[in-house]
Amino acid sequence: RSPARSPALPEPLSVRKLRVVLFALCSSTEQAAEHFQSPARRIQRWLRRLQALRDERPEGKYLSLEAEERLAQWVLTQREQQLPVNEETLFQKATKIGRALEGGFKISYEWAVRFMLRHHLSPHSRRAVAHPLPAEAQGNAGAFLEFVRRQIRTRELPPAMIGAVDELSLFLEAEAGEERRESCLQTVGNGEPWCELVLSALADGRLLPALVLARAAPAAPTALPGSVLLEARQGGYGDDEIMELWAARVWRKHAERQPGSRGMLVLDCHRTHLSEEVLGTLSAAGTLPAVIPAGCSSRIQPLDVCIKRSLKGFLQKKWKERAKEALPEPGCDSAALLQLLLGWLAEALEVIAACPELVRRSFLVASVLPGPEGEGSSPRRNGDAQEELIASLEQRLELGRGQESPGGQGKGEEPAGDPEVLHRLFEGESETESFYGFEEADLELMEL
Repeated sequence: RSPARSPALPEPLSVRKLRVVLFALCSSTEQAAEHFQSPARRIQRWLRRLQALRDERPEGKYLSLEAEERLAQWVLTQREQQLPVNEETLFQKATKIGRALEGGFKISYEWAVRFMLRHHLSPHSRRAVAHPLPAEAQGNAGAFLEFVRRQIRTRELPPAMIGAVDELSLFLEAEAGEERRESCLQTVGNGEPWCELVLSALADGRLLPALVLARAAPAAPTALPGSVLLEARQGGYGDDEIMELWAARVWRKHAERQPGSRGMLVLDCHRTHLSEEVLGTLSAAGTLPAVIPAGCSSRIQPLDVCIKRSLKGFLQKKWKERAKEALPEPGCDSAALLQLLLGWLAEALEVIAACPELVRRSFLVASVLPGPEGEGSSPRRNGDAQEELIASLEQRLELGRGQESPGGQGKGEEPAGDPEVLHRLFEGESETESFYGFEEADLELMEL
């Protein structure tokens, strides 16, 4: 007879319940509730029961801590590139890593849920910056931030020339049935995106115009707000073209309004693919690219701290509201859908632009800028600040807290968490020899 279970530990969940919780940890409680036809509050209750067990490992042959960190890094890198992380892809990757282990590897839903909780891999944590990284990743992140802050101090870079840029891809499921119209606009996908939004902000609290690149036939010229620029082409745009257009249309024009000022641009190393044209534009503008290590954008990318996640939620909320009324068919009226998107984007950007202090604090919370919430600040304090920023912007965008994410409890409680794992500061090398106003020794640090 097996010994009695300790009364301090919650009863184990069934396989079905574990599947539901895993789905919520891979996407969101709201999506899990819709997919499994289960109340969101019930899923959150199951999640809280599992919190007490997250650091315990079920009996059997599982991945080592080192192997788990590799898997966690893969999860974070997938998410950073807006690629799917779900039960199927997670188990496939875990099995691939586990094959290399002596004695085999046992996979289970219980292990998968505990793994996600143990490494703080919920994608919607409101306190992501407070969670620890794996040891190797932490070292890379520290080196990156030290480099960035040293450049800001020694070069006396003005906040108006310290920028962050990132892409947001929107995918449209044109074949979605009537019953799924509300959810056919997605921010995760394997295929070609319908639209790419290039967002950029400055450390002084301002937003630069958002560049929208649409996979659609060029429409008749229409009046656009100053906060939005549009490029449309039937075949879409390649990764290099996206950044080249943004560098020419947005950053170069901004730099021209700051004559004689050197700058720095924080961006990730994935879908930007810094071409020689982009590097040349930045160099001519006296701007050094600070390339974020793979997998850590949600931790040290200022736009990821608050703005991007809230913008995603706003666009999806608007889509669902419109889908309940009358939404053009995705496959037949792309121009009408694009006009709707541009209007929603301009509406959101107007709200964000009216909160320059929120934008400025995002740079501090991401630790890019030295300051009370940056260098020298504790992870807990940064986590508190991030939670406050997200709540403030969501309130202004009227998103509400109904779409509670896994482990996203009220203020003061410990959430399920969501880590960021780093990999490298640069992928590949550039042939550009130097950047205006920066020493070669400084540039070498970017290639660690």
